[in-house]
Amino acid sequence: MVREIVKDTAFLAQKAETAAPEDLPVAQDLLETLEAHKEGCAGMAANMIGVNRRIIAFDNEGKYMVMFNPEIIKKSGPYQIREGCLSLSGMRTAKRWKSIKVQYQTETFQTRFKTFTGWTAQIIQHEIDHCEGILI
Repeated sequence: MVREIVKDTAFLAQKAETAAPEDLPVAQDLLETLEAHKEGCAGMAANMIGVNRRIIAFDNEGKYMVMFNPEIIKKSGPYQIREGCLSLSGMRTAKRWKSIKVQYQTETFQTRFKTFTGWTAQIIQHEIDHCEGILI
């Protein structure tokens, strides 16, 4: 189900709770909402659709990927960038890393580790910020 994008900064500023298997329908809604906004959005976190769980979905080089409970465990190559967000108006400056290693869980809640670079790494960092309650 395509959900409305949350713009309430008080809600978005809350740190997300750990996702669990019963949150799988939220991931499906997140993917459908991301697909509906693909022209202006490359990633989303669950709090952007009103669910305060650690779930993100993003464009991973042309294919959507979902992560449950993502955590950046290694990062290198800091830089500054201006980003926009569907939940916030305007552009904001953010510190990002060129390369990140992420620990996350799959849809079957298996723990995985993966390194991302470039644009994909930037998207993931933005969405993990949402999970942390950080508004760029």
